[in-house]
Amino acid sequence: MKRKRLNRDAWGFMYYPYYQMRIDTDEFHGMACLIKLTDGENNYWETPKAGRVQVTGAGMSWLELIPDGQHRVITCKFYPEGTHDSERKNYPVTSDERFQPSVWYVDIIENTDIDEDGMLVYIDKYLDIIFFPEGEISVSDMDELEEAYASGDINKEQYEAALKEGEDIRKDYCTDIMKTERWCTNLRKLVEDRIAAGEPEFISREKKALRSKQN
Repeated sequence: MKRKRLNRDAWGFMYYPYYQMRIDTDEFHGMACLIKLTDGENNYWETPKAGRVQVTGAGMSWLELIPDGQHRVITCKFYPEGTHDSERKNYPVTSDERFQPSVWYVDIIENTDIDEDGMLVYIDKYLDIIFFPEGEISVSDMDELEEAYASGDINKEQYEAALKEGEDIRKDYCTDIMKTERWCTNLRKLVEDRIAAGEPEFISREKKALRSKQN
């Protein structure tokens, strides 16, 4: 299993504004992270029902949620504020036109940790659940989970726990996707309010080194 940082440095996002904070409300108890993509090329996934789905590009924001007591990282990839691709003909009316999700990507994880920088990291357990505002749902990397079990990288208990977490994710978020949209939008607003009130950006070692070099 791989350790992955929540600033998504594997995607090349380590230099974008990144925030991580604890949230305790009636709606959510856990950690929230936000990445604001200030530039970069537009990249898309092709899907059978939703069509061409944007996942990166200037103005997009990735909200990542890690609920207490669960083994998942929920990433809601929002379009630039007030927009979505016009070609998505079946895109629903969202609860707030400013914050329109493109796709949800939920990583099933073993656990979380804090690295030497104080940044949240998670131990990825291969299986992912992907779903869209239009209602399309897919499972990714089942083959990697099967291979990890066959090779002994994970044991039977971990394998079965990943499958159960995947079932729980579909039940919790995909039974009523627009309810999930409202939930994520409310948390996005809360995060944005905290940032506007002075929540500091999390500055990684790499970003500090870059800024030092620029100065």
